[in-house]
Amino acid sequence: MIKLVLLRHGQSLWNLENKFTGWTDVGLSAQGIEEAKAAGRLLKKKGYVFDEAYSSILKRANETLDLVLSEMGETEIPKFFSWRLNERHYGALQGLNKCDSARKWGAEQIHVWRRSADVPPPPLSKEDPRYPGNQETYRGLVRQGLMEEKDLPLSECLLDTAKRVKIYFMSEIAPSIRGGKRALVVAHGNSLRALVMELENLSPEAIASVEIPTGKPLVYELNEKNLSLIGKYYL
Repeated sequence: MIKLVLLRHGQSLWNLENKFTGWTDVGLSAQGIEEAKAAGRLLKKKGYVFDEAYSSILKRANETLDLVLSEMGETEIPKFFSWRLNERHYGALQGLNKCDSARKWGAEQIHVWRRSADVPPPPLSKEDPRYPGNQETYRGLVRQGLMEEKDLPLSECLLDTAKRVKIYFMSEIAPSIRGGKRALVVAHGNSLRALVMELENLSPEAIASVEIPTGKPLVYELNEKNLSLIGKYYL
């Protein structure tokens, strides 16, 4: 049986400020730092050991991963980072306070943008500094051939996020865990929900009610041959 551990990053500074974050690269709050350390201590206490770890290229997930591995005494394991594990891109909502946004567009519309699987928030323009194509991190990835210009989102629905997460899972993580590697994935609320869709074969309707808390290790037990779901639980 394979055990795959998923962990949403600790509370970020913009989680604390109740802002839509998406691909904005903010760090952890003081509470988020403690959540990450606590997750590491819990994993160590429960006897978990990892051969490798995966994360997005966003600071809040990377900081969480480093803190977890430090608490576990596993700082030397290989770590792999991909934009495909980034949080869902929230388009023109990024940086806006969620309560202010509800007053502007209406609570019902905000709920649709946040929880539906196939409705993206309003898109950015390509002139907007929040567009990844205007940020050196992503321009560099395009130059290196690690992503294409068409991959740079103006906005995303959950299904858009699920598509890129599935590509990375099937090409990188799945072959590794099938080969016996014990893996930890530290990512974001929506990129992990996208992975949960894949692992549990959930419909877009079913995923709408799934919420993943910050800093709580989620263990998936999977069949060794086809990665079908055997069980799941939070530590």
